Parts: sequence; C-alpha cells; structure tokens
Amino acid sequence: MTPPLLSPALTPLVGPLLAPTWPTAYRPELDPVAGSLALSALVAALPLLTVFVTLGLLRWKAHWAGLSAVAVAVVVAVLAFRMPAGQALLAASEGATFGLFPIMWIVFTAIVLYQVTVRSGRFEDLRATFHLISDDPRIQAVIIAFCFGGLLEALAGFGAPVAITGVMLMAVGFSPLRAAAVVLLANTAPVAFGAIGTPIITAGTLTGIPYAEIGAYVGHQTPVVALFVPLLLVLMADGRRGVRQVWPLAVVVGAAFAVAQWFSATFLSVELTDIVASLVALAAAVLFLRVWQPSGREEALVSLDRERERDLVGAGAGLRDSADAGEPAGAGRDPGAGTVAAAAPRAVDADEGRDDLDGRASRLTPGCIGLALFPYLLVIAVFAVGKLVPAVKTWLAGTDVKIPWPGLAGEVLTSGGTPNTSATFTFAWLSSPGTMLLLSALVVALVYGVGVRGLAAEMAATATKMRFAFLTVASVLALAYVMNLSGQTITIGTWIAGTGAAFAFLSPLLGWLGTAVTGSDTSANALFATLQQTAARGAGIDPTLLVAANTSGGVVGKMISPQNLTIAATAVGLLGRESDILRKVLPWSIGLVLAMCLLVGLQSTVLSWMLP
Repeated sequence: MTPPLLSPALTPLVGPLLAPTWPTAYRPELDPVAGSLALSALVAALPLLTVFVTLGLLRWKAHWAGLSAVAVAVVVAVLAFRMPAGQALLAASEGATFGLFPIMWIVFTAIVLYQVTVRSGRFEDLRATFHLISDDPRIQAVIIAFCFGGLLEALAGFGAPVAITGVMLMAVGFSPLRAAAVVLLANTAPVAFGAIGTPIITAGTLTGIPYAEIGAYVGHQTPVVALFVPLLLVLMADGRRGVRQVWPLAVVVGAAFAVAQWFSATFLSVELTDIVASLVALAAAVLFLRVWQPSGREEALVSLDRERERDLVGAGAGLRDSADAGEPAGAGRDPGAGTVAAAAPRAVDADEGRDDLDGRASRLTPGCIGLALFPYLLVIAVFAVGKLVPAVKTWLAGTDVKIPWPGLAGEVLTSGGTPNTSATFTFAWLSSPGTMLLLSALVVALVYGVGVRGLAAEMAATATKMRFAFLTVASVLALAYVMNLSGQTITIGTWIAGTGAAFAFLSPLLGWLGTAVTGSDTSANALFATLQQTAARGAGIDPTLLVAANTSGGVVGKMISPQNLTIAATAVGLLGRESDILRKVLPWSIGLVLAMCLLVGLQSTVLSWMLP
C-alpha cells in the first residue's frame, strides 16, 4: 500500500518501489517496453551488458561486477518489467542463497578435502606416484594436466586444477609460460561435469529439465573435444616432434576419457562422470605404458630446460619493469582469484624437483600408493552408493526440504500464467554432493591422522580464502534469478529465437562468452540456460540440446577467462603476464568453440542420431 503522504503525482512511479504487498500475482510480459519485443530485449540485456563491461573492459573485481549487475537487473525488473520491488529483491535473495547452497557448498567442501591431503603430506606421495608411472615430461603433461587435472575438476573446479597442476608441471621441468598454457588447455573437456556436475545441476534447476537428461546430451558433445585434447597437449608440450613420438599414448588416453565420459553421462551418473572418466584415462595410460614407451625423452628435457631459462629471464625483466613503474605485479586483481593457487604445492627448481620426485618415487610402497589414492577412491565409493543404489538414493532425496520462498511461491507466474516452480527452494542438506564430500573429508582426515581439529582448521582457512568467491557466485545466481523471475531472460530468448534454426549453430557461443567473462561454466549456465531454453522453443529446436550446448560451449571458454588466467599466472609465478598466456591459448579456444558450434548445429539436423 502506498504511504498516504506520497504525492499523487509520484504515486505511479514510486508506489511500486515502496509497496510492501502486491494485490495480485506478478506475470511477466514479453514486450513490456513500448510493446516492442526488440526494444524490450535490448533493455533486458542491460544487466548482462553490465557484467561484460565491468569485467571485460573496466576489469572490476568479479564480486563488484556481479553486485553491480544485480542492481541493474533489479532496476530493469521494477521500472521496465513492472515487477514489484519487493519481489525483485526476494528473487535476488533466493538466487544468492542457491549460489551459496548447494553451489559453493560443493566447491568449498571439495577444496577442504584437497587441503586435508596437503596438510597430511600424502599429496607429495600422489605426485611421486605420477612420476613412477612415467618420467617423460610429455607423458607427465597428459597424466598430470589432463587425467589428474580432470579429477580435480570433477571434485572442485573453479580454478583448482589449473593452480595445482600448473605447479606440478613446473616441478618436472616445464617453463612457467608453457606450464600455464598446457594446464589451461587441459582444463576444457572435464569442465562441463566439474565440481560434481555443478554446471549441469544448475542448468537443470533453472530450466526445469532433469539434469540427468542435460548431462546425457553434454555427454554426446564434450567427448568429441576430450578425444583430441591429449594430442593437443603433446603438441603444446613438445611441438611436432612430441606428436610424432607420443601420439599413440595421447590417442589411447583421449579415447579412454571420451568413451568413459560418454558412458557415465549417459548411463551412470552426472556427478560421477568426470571422476570415472579421469580414472579410466589414467588406468589406460598405466596399462599402455607397460607395453609401449616413447622415444625422445632426453631431447624433450633439454628443450624444456632451455625454454625454462629463457622464460624465467623474461619473467624477471617483466617484474623489474613493473617495479620501476611503481606498480606491483598483479595490481588490481581479484583478491579471491588466486586463493586456490595460494594453496598449491610450492614451485621448485626443475632439477631439484626431478631429483626429489625420483627419490620419493623410488621409496614408494604399495601401501603409500594406496593411501595417496585413498581420498579419490573413497569419493567414488560414497557417490556410487549415494547416487546409484536406488534405496539409498531415494532415502537421501526424501530428506530434502522444499521451501516455498516467501513472497514468490504462488505469487510469481511464468509468462504462460502458471506458477513459477523456481520460487520453491530445495534445501538438500543431506543429499547434496557437498555434504557427501564433507563426510569423505572427515574420513580422510581421520585416516591420515589430521583429525577433527585439523579438518576444522582447514575449513576455517578455506572459508576465509574463498570469501570473495562466495560473494561472486552468490551475486551471479542472484542476477540469474532476478532476470528469470521478472521475465527478462524469456524476453531475450524469444527475440533471439527469431534467428530460427540457425541459432543452433550459434548457441555454444553464448556459453563460451559467458564462461570467458565470468570464469565459470556454472555462472554461464546461470546466465544463459533459461535463455537457451526459451530460444530453442521459439525456434522449434530441442531445448535440451541448446541448454547442453551452452554448457559444452563454456568448457572451451574457461581457458581464456581473466579469472583462470590470473590463477594460472599466480601459480607459475607469472602474475602480470596474463596477456602472454592468453596469446598462447586464445587460438585453441577459438578453434574448439567453432568446432563445437558446427557439432551442435549438425546435431540439430543431420546428426540428431548422435543424441540420447
């Protein structure tokens, strides 16, 4: 009700902003701005434009960019789409809550699990185990950056694989620049199912499409990328000579990962997909190396050592230039961007690192190897029981608490006039992947001798380091909920649908652009999944295909995101030289996204038989 002292002339404009109640349910219009769909879509795109400008051009910190976009979205929702201000703010609150739980709850507990392995010292045994498999740096690039990096992406995502594997490659002889480029390229195919399937779960929650169905579609797209990534890594690690000498292993690992990812996404579990694919690829590498060994190891080491010396000299000059200019390296960066990098293993001199790994690997016993692998095997077992045993899965799902969001549930409709199901929040306190990861971390802490007190200390330290990441993801999800519930997203999607069937070829570009800007495939899905769904329906295309395409396009955009570039640069000691790393990986990102556009476009027509 409008306050009685409000001037009658201002009531039509200010009244909706102050009204504590709304007499009727809110139903968004497709063309609220002057009755024009194109103009309405342009206004609705202002929040997204705010993200791109503040992050991409002005280079604001990610959480400030996200909060600014939320503010713009609320203003657009109230003034242009005539949504009551109270409901717009409530939509933001629900989105922020969803961003914190379950999204960041999953990421937080995954990183805590990793931190427990570092605290116990067992992570060094894991590094030595990889060295025991092969001491050829090109094979180590595939095993560490692709197989183990994929496992880290499966568990944590959000920069953890780039930071940790980048330092590990430095320890076996890679130059900082090459190590950064290799791990960024490797961090592609696993991204769609990263953090226990968080990007796909987010897309399913926002669109109402079962996330298992979206995952199955993605599982028929990203394996095509995975098939070639190990070969590209060998090319990046040692050029054409490396491809000639190591291609058999690269093909075996790529094929093993691709087949396992396809099978798990289609028939097994979205949450387990990358864990299964990474371990299958690692097992394939181990078995193949029993019957085949590459030539050229010494030449590759000499080449890497020379390049490392040149790279370190250049890095030193760059740091001196920054100091002379009075600007510390990395000034103005997001303070939350390198938090995972700060927790990564310490970088060491290449010769010292190889000698240390040689010695540690020679002392490994089967028991040490088993304990080093224990956390990851435990996670597989816990998720296999929780997601694949019907009785347990049903019981866990029965503990979920459905919370009708106050002021939204039943009060916000879709454009079709039905209650918007997004206004009901699901509090999956026990069935959440994050809770399963926390239980796994507790067991690992006890087995490793870290104890409950050590686990609590790591949780507190990780929460402090991730505070800006929490705020960033919460703001992005708040933005998505405001845009979705107010009708901004469906207006943009309906307008884009005017491109017709051709949009299928362009669909992955949205995910690529969203991930490149936000640094997260989850955030890209939060921004564009509902838009893709709306556009697909308007264009007569399978909505699940385009929602999946948004995810698949995002996987190859992550390597060029400012956030990931900064994490990689921090991990390898090249902070301030992100532009050098970008030049290394940008051609690969563009080439892969164009290939994904072609694949999705063909899957919407002549290759529809590829889809589940």
